[in-house]
Amino acid sequence: MLKNYFRISLRNLKRNKGYTIINILGLSMGIAICLLIFLVISFESGFDQFHKNKDRIYRILTEYHHADSKEIFYGRAVPFAFPNAIRSSFKQVEKTAAIFSDNDVQMNIPDGNNNTSKKFKEEHGVFYVTPDFFKIFDFPLLSGSYASLADPGNALVTKSIAGKYFGDWKDAIGKTIRINNSYTVKVNGVLEDVPVNTGFPLKVVISYGTGFTNRFLHSTDFDGTSSASGCYVLLSPNASAAAFNNQLIAYSKKVKSPDNKDVQVAQPLKEVHFDTQAGDYSGKTISRKLINGLWMIGAFILLIACVNFINLSTAQAVNRAKEVGIRKVLGSNKWQLKLQFLSETFLIVLASVVISVVLAAFVLPYINGLLELTIGINQETGKSVLLFLIVISVSVTLLAGFYPSIVLSGFNPINALKSKLTAKASKGFTLRRGLVVFQFIIAQSLIIATLVIAKQMTFFTSQPLGFDKNAIVNIPVPGDSVSNTKLDYLKKQLKSISGVEMVSFNSNTPVEDNNDWWTNITYDHAVKQTDFYSIIKNADHEYVPSFRLPLIAGRNLNPSDTINEFLVNEMVLRNLGVKDSKMALNKEILLGGHARGPIVGVLKDFNTRSFRDDLAPLIIASSKRDYSQASIKLDSKDLKGSMGTIEKTWNEVFPDFVFEYKFMDEKIESFYKQENRLGHLYKLFAIIAIFLSCLGLYGLASFMAVQRIKEVGIRKVLGATGAHIVYLFSKEFVLLIAIAFAIATPLSWYFMLQWLQNYPFRIELSWWIFIIGGLASIIIALITVSFQAIKAAVANPVTSLRSE
Repeated sequence: MLKNYFRISLRNLKRNKGYTIINILGLSMGIAICLLIFLVISFESGFDQFHKNKDRIYRILTEYHHADSKEIFYGRAVPFAFPNAIRSSFKQVEKTAAIFSDNDVQMNIPDGNNNTSKKFKEEHGVFYVTPDFFKIFDFPLLSGSYASLADPGNALVTKSIAGKYFGDWKDAIGKTIRINNSYTVKVNGVLEDVPVNTGFPLKVVISYGTGFTNRFLHSTDFDGTSSASGCYVLLSPNASAAAFNNQLIAYSKKVKSPDNKDVQVAQPLKEVHFDTQAGDYSGKTISRKLINGLWMIGAFILLIACVNFINLSTAQAVNRAKEVGIRKVLGSNKWQLKLQFLSETFLIVLASVVISVVLAAFVLPYINGLLELTIGINQETGKSVLLFLIVISVSVTLLAGFYPSIVLSGFNPINALKSKLTAKASKGFTLRRGLVVFQFIIAQSLIIATLVIAKQMTFFTSQPLGFDKNAIVNIPVPGDSVSNTKLDYLKKQLKSISGVEMVSFNSNTPVEDNNDWWTNITYDHAVKQTDFYSIIKNADHEYVPSFRLPLIAGRNLNPSDTINEFLVNEMVLRNLGVKDSKMALNKEILLGGHARGPIVGVLKDFNTRSFRDDLAPLIIASSKRDYSQASIKLDSKDLKGSMGTIEKTWNEVFPDFVFEYKFMDEKIESFYKQENRLGHLYKLFAIIAIFLSCLGLYGLASFMAVQRIKEVGIRKVLGATGAHIVYLFSKEFVLLIAIAFAIATPLSWYFMLQWLQNYPFRIELSWWIFIIGGLASIIIALITVSFQAIKAAVANPVTSLRSE
């Protein structure tokens, strides 16, 4: 019997080719989008889930409590003394690993033949870890030993890095690497390349205590933190995570200084990738809100595709009325007819699934490029994808086919055979009209969301920052003591280049995205430190004029290699309760308990961080040993020529160091990668949703054209013009879209207002955004409906009234 059902279904699908193609196209696109979203979410949810003890691994976070704010902030920075303290003070902790990540690391590989070296620059992926790191996490070793990390001066490299540095990874053991021209490490092991879905993008792993991390190894500082310093623990199998967390908080309060209200807390490994506030070492965290939003969008787009199928199926119902009547007269019951129509639906869904896999494979490289992912359908993901497609196939078959099968199988055979089903058009707010309204609520909401995100992104890139960012290029400089002595010579050479206007050495540019050092201060010989933290930037005397930072009181820093005076911004004074900027001049600051000097100038507030964050207190001082980059102000007339000469000068002064640079405007644009990606995704979803909704409109228009064919014929006989008939068809659809607009507008306003609340600096939700979304939907809908409307308007009334 089933074989007979499918044979008849194939005949019916071939007979109605246009209907079949449109249905397959709509379902294919809907399923393809769901498949892509499934792949993205599966990838994101799999971060660091390959570790054997993943359920017992916890990250130690710092919970920041600011006296001037009731909000609590979390960061992955941990005081340097905590790893050793946890190791010795908590019995339920089986293993503890201290971690320090280093960025922009210069690697020199000695060449024994001619006393030269190959040079490389690793922007990310260099980690200093204690030996227990590899007892907590499972990163396979191809050769060598993890145990070598117990001694300073040893390192492990990944297979690809070993090949990059030494030609063949098998030749890496025993080779040496010069780090930042300061110290040398010996390669004692080669790791398998780490998976892409890990928060530890390991390239070079160095024993903790090597180089500058030696001063952290036996630290007793329970207050100072660095965003690069972290700690992970492995709890014993029967240990209570809640009890450990409570003990950790109590221990934090006991060992910290009385003024420090911050505490340490434990976070499960499974939550790390979804913590966008604290982040991780990969820089690829994603919020659970966004994951849930993707699921919802995928479900809605699939529902839109199913609605199209329902509308097109019911539109074809009248054409199949006689078939149903004959089948019932010959003895078919309702369940047999329902199975027949469900089998047709299943064949369409099956074809759609096959096409959707091809579409997804075609679009996946674009998604990977957009989101900077490496997702693929392979042996590892194949089983979950196959299961997902089976569930989708069954769900869509039932969801899209059930209602049409009820409609088609419910025809009265006598009326069907007498062609009395088309006598009267459906009136009132029918299910089909409701489904079209639902489609356009989703489509209009996505259009409005896309417009809001685009406007917010324009705001980010066009809003004045409070300083000059044009034609400024930043070049990382070596931090070793020998290179430090060459900085004055480098500045002199750079300033002699035609097109170079100013050169400033500094630790950070005026605006950074979570890459600043924070500290509290003691102001004007106070008995205790401030209860707020300030950003500290080290810069020379040319920093202020290079970026055109506005001074509102006092003067600029004098040339100096050591900290002996400070600039502060207005926010520092507001937090101190100083109302007159001039009153702060010459007042002494004690910075972090070791550097002191007077305030010599007050800067007007400018954005020191991305527009995701509010204004922050800022202190600028001179400390040559902390300079990490050169900021060069260029004449914009010949940037390419100037950069070529700058690179040549760099290679003469620092022949062993890689030359790299980034323009200031490019750096600022990179702060908003996530918002940009979100905007592109919503644009894609909006286009697909509106396209699928238009297929639904086409289905309803087809249904109306068939239902009202005799009505149109009578109207034309009585003198109705073609334009009147087109208006007759179009007005109902405009009404449906207007209803959808009335519902979508408050929904979009609410959700986008919630999204904008994440940004202290944000746009206002303008009324024209909603009007554009509504008008776009109406125009697209009218274009879609016009085909069926014009077709009905030009039809010969004699043909439609012949049976009367």
